[in-house]
Amino acid sequence: MAAEIVNSRGASSVAGEDSESGGGTESAPEEPFDPAFALHRGGKMAVQATVPVRNKDDLSLAYTPGVAKVCSAIAENPELVHDYTWKSQVVAVVTDGTAVLGLGDIGPEASLPVMEGKAILFKQFGGVDAVPIALATTDTDEIVETVVRLAPSFGGVNLEDISAPRCFEIERRLQERLDIPVFHDDQHGTAVVTLAALRNAAKLTGRGLADLRAVISGAGAAGVAIAKFLLEAGLGDVALADRKGIIGRDREDLTPVKRELAEITNKAGISGSLESALAGADVFIGVSGGTVAEAAVASMAPGALVFAMANPTPEIHPDIAHKYAAVVATGRSDFPNQINNVLAFPGIFAGALQVRASRITEGMKIAAANALADVVGDALAADYVIPSPFDERVAPAVTAAVAAAARAEGVARR
Repeated sequence: MAAEIVNSRGASSVAGEDSESGGGTESAPEEPFDPAFALHRGGKMAVQATVPVRNKDDLSLAYTPGVAKVCSAIAENPELVHDYTWKSQVVAVVTDGTAVLGLGDIGPEASLPVMEGKAILFKQFGGVDAVPIALATTDTDEIVETVVRLAPSFGGVNLEDISAPRCFEIERRLQERLDIPVFHDDQHGTAVVTLAALRNAAKLTGRGLADLRAVISGAGAAGVAIAKFLLEAGLGDVALADRKGIIGRDREDLTPVKRELAEITNKAGISGSLESALAGADVFIGVSGGTVAEAAVASMAPGALVFAMANPTPEIHPDIAHKYAAVVATGRSDFPNQINNVLAFPGIFAGALQVRASRITEGMKIAAANALADVVGDALAADYVIPSPFDERVAPAVTAAVAAAARAEGVARR
């Protein structure tokens, strides 16, 4: 069976719209038409069979008695589950609804439209089937145990919109207990696309990653992952700012995650505010919201790279950033250089599932970032350091690179 992308059901009504009333009862005022509600009515997904059941012969093969032969074979050789079920082609998209887009902790039911959206992006951009699973718990132990018990049905787990710092522990513990890829997209998808864009932006301005000092606004899931990943890829230095300022060894109010960051980041020993850290910095990466003063942007090094990725309002508006920066990127689709996770996660999972990888390694993520950057090729320009999600070269390039890296790192099983 496969998750099928289903467009709007064609319903003419929208949420909150009343049907006609009888008996002379006055109807409620008509709500303005909203295409978002119209598209979401009935949900954005369906389940579709991949085999026909047209007659008793089909039924006897798809279900009893034929299915018993397959069940018995898998019982004798569990590895056959990958050949005779959908397991190796489907990902669980798991959330607890605590950090949904920019909406925050809105709960599992309200998160479902986003999880459905994620699932159809898996299918549209990576050919991967995905199932939304919204959990009615925020307890770390319960989430881990629930996902472990669900895992036999899936080839991979995509954690989504789970708040920090719990998301770090949940991912780590699931990776330790499961032999399938577990990937928190809010962390690693963002980091992969950021690295790809930063590689190209540095290349365009005649520099390498090692030449750059970056400042990240935000020390949540995305900020932490981006910092670690960029350092792994060879970035010169990076400092992170949370609500209280730059994270460094001098701070006594740090969580365990931030204490770890203090040991590996901020080689320059900067303290104080985000704005003060930007003086002379080569790169700004925003994953927190808020607003950065224009004077702070002006204080950055010549040829600065500004990745203001908060949605819907970038930390630095592109009109301001372009006054001082050589390359500007945002998280929005209406500006050039959109840092969009859909460029990464479909291909990463497609590549991992293709070779039945036991996990997603740092090498596989770096391979994905390099492949994504390479898609831009000779067309590299200030307004084109990252390809469009609709560029049909993206998913195949990322899929092939991730599969090859999995084989090279010894985590592929076919």
